[in-house]
Amino acid sequence: MDIVIRYVFKHRATGNIEIKIYSISQLEERAAKKLSPCFDETDYELIARNLFTGLKDSEGNEIYEGDIIHCVHWFFNGDEIEEHFTASVGFRDGSFTLENIKSRYYSDFTGEENGKGICWIGEINYCEEDYEVIGNIYQNPDLL
Repeated sequence: MDIVIRYVFKHRATGNIEIKIYSISQLEERAAKKLSPCFDETDYELIARNLFTGLKDSEGNEIYEGDIIHCVHWFFNGDEIEEHFTASVGFRDGSFTLENIKSRYYSDFTGEENGKGICWIGEINYCEEDYEVIGNIYQNPDLL
């Protein structure tokens, strides 16, 4: 599998966010500036490089670090509890994480950082259909 990176650029004059997705093999084939004018530092500022998690949401959208996702999680501890929450996808200590989790039930199962839940994606007994990408932290920070 080729590593896929989502580049997030901000246009210096307009402030518009531009998103470009490239695999490592595409970047090795030609100079970045030939792939997109966004790589020209005169007009654009690179604000993030996000790795592809290897996961897709229920709609088939690729999930990247920096995405904001809607999650549905079921708990089975005598009673079945279904909970919906939003979280941002991060990357730390070599693993993809769900961060900024605000959850009534889920916080018991997560580490806390600044009062907001955090866990590694692998800690959840999940199915891909439990996630839906609803935006990203660059274009939709208000979703958190």
